[in-house]
Amino acid sequence: MSKKHAGEGPHGFLLLDKPAGLTSHDVVARVRYHLNTRKVGHAGTLDPAATGLLLLGVGYGTKLLTYAVGLDKTYEATIRLGHATVTDDAEGEQVGQAAPENELRAILDEYSSLEKAIADLTGDIAQVPSAVSAIKVNGVRSYARVRGGESVELAARPIRVDRFEIREARMTEGFLDVDCVVDCSSGTYIRALARDLGAALGVGGHLTALRRTRVGGFTVEAAQLIPERDAPRAAEDPSAALTLTPLGKAALSFLPLHAVSESEATALRHGQWIEASQASDPEAFPAAAIVPPTGELVAIVEPAPKKGLLKSASVIPRPPRTPLASPSPRATTRR
Repeated sequence: MSKKHAGEGPHGFLLLDKPAGLTSHDVVARVRYHLNTRKVGHAGTLDPAATGLLLLGVGYGTKLLTYAVGLDKTYEATIRLGHATVTDDAEGEQVGQAAPENELRAILDEYSSLEKAIADLTGDIAQVPSAVSAIKVNGVRSYARVRGGESVELAARPIRVDRFEIREARMTEGFLDVDCVVDCSSGTYIRALARDLGAALGVGGHLTALRRTRVGGFTVEAAQLIPERDAPRAAEDPSAALTLTPLGKAALSFLPLHAVSESEATALRHGQWIEASQASDPEAFPAAAIVPPTGELVAIVEPAPKKGLLKSASVIPRPPRTPLASPSPRATTRR
């Protein structure tokens, strides 16, 4: 098999609806196989039990992941009040005794105590991440230490919860289940919110279901399904190929636009600085340098050390002009 030309292959962003049971790495592996490329990465891990929106960068799209990973998010979750677990979710062993059913019914009947506890977990707060997070402790993932039998205490981190809204609260099998929706900053652990809500009410709590429905301006309604393991590759069946969002369109979903001319595009791709009157405005950068009207993404630009100039923070090379099979409309249909 001959080596691919540098830059050859698909480039873009993928919005996928991850099912339960797959890790984020599993999804990346399937997409690599499906599109026959090694250059695939994701912006924000979802636990195997969680479902919902997973953003992937393909080819030069991986250069945008750094800017997408910090986007705010929306989750739909179910929190079970009545006992805590080691992992803050349903997969972990129970910690302590379960709360009496009458105590949980009292919380449901009063309701104001539940609303107050949720209000206290809304806004700018300090959150101690779940011990089974991917945060490294002395070079080792925290979840690996917990699963190895160690006790891990992580430092609190500032997060922002813009919305923590109850959709439904009900008694289920002697426990109080709370369906809710959460709008939050990147770095927020929903399982930690479940843990802290249970602790605040004195009954313990853990997460039983989680679905990510939004990342920045991307929503799960626009996501595609992940190819099955035995599905043909895109080149073998173009009608079933995944549809990639073009780099320019994807970048403008989370970065401001900085229009450039063809000559400026060439300069940026050669590492040269370009003039820009607004280069001193920190709110305008980093920005997506795009050539109108084609929408071609040239680079991510930021202010250069010299006033009034911009430089490339990340260059997007021009892919070789290799004709690629276009997927049929069926590829975008959710099945």
